[in-house]
Amino acid sequence: MIAVAARLHIAGADAAEAPVAEAPFGFAWGPTTKVPRPSNIEREANLTALFYPRGWDPATGPATSEVILVVCRDEGLQQVVWVGLPMAGATLERTRQAIHAEGVRRYGESGSGATSDSEVWPGGRALLASREVAGGHRELVMTSFGPDYAACSKTHRTETGHPAGTHMADLIGTDSP
Repeated sequence: MIAVAARLHIAGADAAEAPVAEAPFGFAWGPTTKVPRPSNIEREANLTALFYPRGWDPATGPATSEVILVVCRDEGLQQVVWVGLPMAGATLERTRQAIHAEGVRRYGESGSGATSDSEVWPGGRALLASREVAGGHRELVMTSFGPDYAACSKTHRTETGHPAGTHMADLIGTDSP
């Protein structure tokens, strides 16, 4: 888990060099004045996580289980996390390929991530991984980072002792291959 968190922190630090794409689901990176009403809100230091379960805008896609928007106190929206429904076999592979293709369209070719089942896009703009769930299924997890994520993570580390990427590492879990 520490390796994944370190990789996410380093990826965020490199993000300033990458071209900035718009945030997923039609959101814009940075200060935000309007987001859909979330089902749950969690706060830690400078981070506010807004949770949207399946069926709540923006978590309305056919393979979507949940969307999480991470808003930083000073930098605004700096992370969007998409969690897929539990899948296995050909369905999992087709969905992963479709998400990979969208990542390539948005960010360019990906490279290997910190775990064997993950990939990272240039400049740390996005990460795709999966986590094991009950019944031998896996959930795909895709996250995109805004251009000021590194600054947000640095503030988070100062206030909590850990980088913001630790939360993504926790979400993916240490059991990810």
